[in-house]
Amino acid sequence: MTFSQIIDSPIPVLIDFTASWCGPCKTMAPVLTDIKKELGDTVKIVKIDIDESPSTAQTYQVQGVPTFILFKNNRPVWRQSGAMPKSVLLSAIRQFL
Repeated sequence: MTFSQIIDSPIPVLIDFTASWCGPCKTMAPVLTDIKKELGDTVKIVKIDIDESPSTAQTYQVQGVPTFILFKNNRPVWRQSGAMPKSVLLSAIRQFL
């Protein structure tokens, strides 16, 4: 499945641009797991390693990790970089449910 196919969805798709060497990315992993449990099939959460997919990261001008971009119907609707509390991510996603 291509990146375009992943984000071309009527339900929100949260892309987590991450890297294996990134400490804050590791702290966000359980937060994302909790959000997925809480919201279930109302949201897709996809991790993209910037070292494995540099062209995708470059296309979306990802300067640092973690960077979260929420897509709906193939359009970015929300974006934020850095580790953040679960409540911030949840409220961002809920705006587009």
